[in-house]
Amino acid sequence: MIGKDIEHHFPLVGQVLSTLSPGPLGLETKGQSTMSYAKVLIVGNLGRDPEMRYLPSGTPVVNFSVAANEKWTDNGAKQERVTWFRVGVFGKAGEACNTYLHKGSLVLVEGRLNANEQGNPRTWQAQDGSTRASFEVTALTVKFLSSGNGNGHSQPAGEPVEAVVEEAEIPF
Repeated sequence: MIGKDIEHHFPLVGQVLSTLSPGPLGLETKGQSTMSYAKVLIVGNLGRDPEMRYLPSGTPVVNFSVAANEKWTDNGAKQERVTWFRVGVFGKAGEACNTYLHKGSLVLVEGRLNANEQGNPRTWQAQDGSTRASFEVTALTVKFLSSGNGNGHSQPAGEPVEAVVEEAEIPF
């Protein structure tokens, strides 16, 4: 069972997963039609401080990058891979992220993956001319797993703090 395996190897993640917002995690059949639903969960550390800006409508949006590390052993050699995600958080939840998070903060992001028209990661040209790809996520929930941000703004002790985006705050 995947949930028990996660709890065994990553107790904090198992604790947080048990508090996620309700919703289907795969295919669900309703009458004759089939719906599909995709949700992304990322646990990682911020690669830089959040950056806040405002849309023309006045809605705040905060962007930050999250690094998710994967480590394993292959024929006795230790291997590591880091996957970077660009995260956007709208509204009051974004303001909370801007206040409490900083480079290095541990977070759990629950949201949806933003793909290009073909369903692939967004691609762009780097200054050196090479093609790069980025995984972009619109956050629906951000859980603050670190206990403080080092800037004098500390989170309440105990349970992880959660910033939830209201669907009406996402402009698309």
